[in-house]
Amino acid sequence: MFDSVRNNKKIVQIFLALITLPFAFFGVDSYVRNVGAGSDLASVGDTKITIPQFELALREHQDQLRQKLGASFKLEMMNSPEVRQGVLEALIDRRLLLLEVEKHRLLTSDNALREAISKIPALQEDGQFSMARYESALRAQGMSQPMFEARVRQDLTIQQLIGAVGDTAMVADVQAQSLLRLQTEERQFSEFRIAPEQFADKVKVETATIQKYYEDNPTLFQLPEQVRAEFLVLSLDEMLAQVTVDEGEIKAWYEGHKDRYQQPEERRASHILITADKESEKAKAKAKAESVLQEVQKSPAQFAELAKKYSQDPGSAQKGGDLGYFGRGMMVKAFEDTVFKQKEGDISGLVESEFGYHIIKLTGIKPGTQRPFNTVRPEIEGELKRQAATRKFAEAAEAFNNMVYEQSDSLQPAADKFKLKIQRSGWVTRNPDPKAMAALGQLANVKIVEALFSDDAVKNKRNTEAVEIAPNTLLAARVLDHVPASKKPFESVKADIEKLLKSQEAAAMARSSGEAKLAELKNGDADKLAWSLVRSVSRAQRSDIPVVALQTLFKADVQKLPSYVGAWVGGSYMLYKIVKVSQPDSVEVAKRQQLQREYTTIVAQEDLSAFLVGLRSRYKIDINKAALEPKERQ
Repeated sequence: MFDSVRNNKKIVQIFLALITLPFAFFGVDSYVRNVGAGSDLASVGDTKITIPQFELALREHQDQLRQKLGASFKLEMMNSPEVRQGVLEALIDRRLLLLEVEKHRLLTSDNALREAISKIPALQEDGQFSMARYESALRAQGMSQPMFEARVRQDLTIQQLIGAVGDTAMVADVQAQSLLRLQTEERQFSEFRIAPEQFADKVKVETATIQKYYEDNPTLFQLPEQVRAEFLVLSLDEMLAQVTVDEGEIKAWYEGHKDRYQQPEERRASHILITADKESEKAKAKAKAESVLQEVQKSPAQFAELAKKYSQDPGSAQKGGDLGYFGRGMMVKAFEDTVFKQKEGDISGLVESEFGYHIIKLTGIKPGTQRPFNTVRPEIEGELKRQAATRKFAEAAEAFNNMVYEQSDSLQPAADKFKLKIQRSGWVTRNPDPKAMAALGQLANVKIVEALFSDDAVKNKRNTEAVEIAPNTLLAARVLDHVPASKKPFESVKADIEKLLKSQEAAAMARSSGEAKLAELKNGDADKLAWSLVRSVSRAQRSDIPVVALQTLFKADVQKLPSYVGAWVGGSYMLYKIVKVSQPDSVEVAKRQQLQREYTTIVAQEDLSAFLVGLRSRYKIDINKAALEPKERQ
């Protein structure tokens, strides 16, 4: 009962990861049922997903990306409509699962909750749960213990539901063996390449053809409208860098909150558990436990050996019953009450809990301690600085917005007042494609780009309004230079067009030549081609074979060999001559079992995806698309 989170199936963990929005140190979502004010972003059945809930989820997703990508993380990544839509879809999927959980009245016990939290690596010290780390982690996230535990309970309950769906996936041995034979089938082949370069000297392109291409494709030669801009960014991080905290304030906080920095007493115990899953089994289980207790009392030094022999707790029996160190609140009440009354080395009588009958030996005591000021000082300073920066940003945001609007002919006043650096962009085009948008850095925001190309910004050189480009991050910009859209002169692009048309014509000749040779070979004409050395390939071991080539080779009719096939691969026409096909005489058991597991995982994922699709059809879902767009501060 005290081992890890109930032997979760890998498929459950994989699928849960797809629909779970990350929490800083444990995989839980940001859903708090109908908490927070504000407009609704979406409705799922009779429940609402509010804007504050979405923004919290977005921030947590941003934190996860920052931790994952490190220095590669760019704040503008969060401006992508795909990212915002993805976060919302994850919230919707999770809400659907929670509604289904409620419908079927699934529950997670207090003991399972304690067990799960105690096994979170970030909350452990020397492999054991640490209450001090737990409290510190919650403080760092601004969460209360009840809120966090409610989230973890949700996560575990959802695992029950998707586990029940995923567990139905099955793949028969015959299916796995058939798949493995297909994957290991080997085809030996040679290849002959017909490259466009072979026809380069045969291609002629007239000037009139080049001119016609230029006129027929005006958008390809359009120089887009462009601007260069300067901009300011006001963010919580900027405020954090400007904030200092007095040493006296840090010490005063410590003195006023010493209870938060106490390491509570922890105790280490071993136990022998005799389970009683049903009421009818209790008498029999109790009798057995009493018999074991008598053995323990006769040979207390043999407790570990007796635990290995008799204990029915799979998580601790093989460890001699050892449960490690734990604090109050981590075990069921009857168990905990006994442990915290014992002296080191004491062995209890029978202790009854919801799991059966325990015999408990107290093996260690770590007295509660007060964490000294010098060890918690950086933590307190960081917390106080963040609090001060949050207040400062809230006060500055409105003033920043007003200043860039009211003093619209320059960003300098706002830069001076808020101690910000004016930054300059490269050339920004109107309506940039996704790749170009991503390269804009902090300007990669649809509203910012639209504002930069407005008449007020281009003609009057006025500041744009302050736009919230990410949570707690405002940006205002001002156009420095503007270049209107224009068409490239024909002479400047003539050589490029000629090169393009020649390559297209050469490719067409190569394809035509290859298809003609393939037809001759299939008709039985003499094979006079200089084929490459024979190679082998299978679906499982494709080596460096391109996907198109692999598909072509395994779609080929091999009833009669040699068999000839062809395909356009990597800019050339490739002819393939298949000379031999072989299959393994037998299939290794280990390989078959591995494939069966992989195929079962795929089937389970498909089942779970289908289950979610079914839920979406049963519950009414409405999305406020306008509210999904990033909002500017007013």
